[in-house]
Amino acid sequence: MTDSEFRLAYVPGVTPAKWAGVWAERVREVPLRLLQMPATEVVPLLRSGGVDAAFVRLPVDREALHVIPLYLETTVVVVPKDHAVAAVEEVELADLADEDVFEPLDEVLTWDDRPGQAAFTRPESTAGAIELVASGAGVLLLPQSLARLHHRRDLTYRTVTDAPQSQIGLAWLDTETTDLMEELIGIVRGRTPNSSRGRNPRQEPARKKTPQQRSTSKKRPQKRRRR
Repeated sequence: MTDSEFRLAYVPGVTPAKWAGVWAERVREVPLRLLQMPATEVVPLLRSGGVDAAFVRLPVDREALHVIPLYLETTVVVVPKDHAVAAVEEVELADLADEDVFEPLDEVLTWDDRPGQAAFTRPESTAGAIELVASGAGVLLLPQSLARLHHRRDLTYRTVTDAPQSQIGLAWLDTETTDLMEELIGIVRGRTPNSSRGRNPRQEPARKKTPQQRSTSKKRPQKRRRR
């Protein structure tokens, strides 16, 4: 960690802009540097000291790491706009039993039993799988945030109510729980600036009283006599 900046990595689909805005208000003396990178590269970079903290997709190897689970993402199925699935608001995995389902090599969902039929190929990336879905060769299940990231006008997506979900977490080295790290944790968890868990809030120095104010403060109000 450097004093000149705090380096925060995040996986595709995470939108850290809101947290970055709060950081800019509270920690003006230390800029927040954001780095987006593939999910497979985030933890190795964190362990090597290349970044100070990271938003990761769980599960990850937690050895020597502190990890705070943050939120679960809705899983959706991406289909062409003229696909039958597009006519409904949500589906179940059983509704996809006859579909060719792509499994990209950078898959982020964990399956006990994959739905549908295995597609004719495994694309190297989610972006490549999206291209194949647009060609009509199959469908793709992924977190809603990634569906939004790879949005195309000729595609749409629908919620899959019983599919596994991806979870986002905040990770950092367990030896690097610094004041700045506590500040970030507080921001992500929605703590107020005066929270005792973050850094000590900066207080303005007390203003000196004028001679007139000092004289007034010494005078005590007289008690009224009872009649």
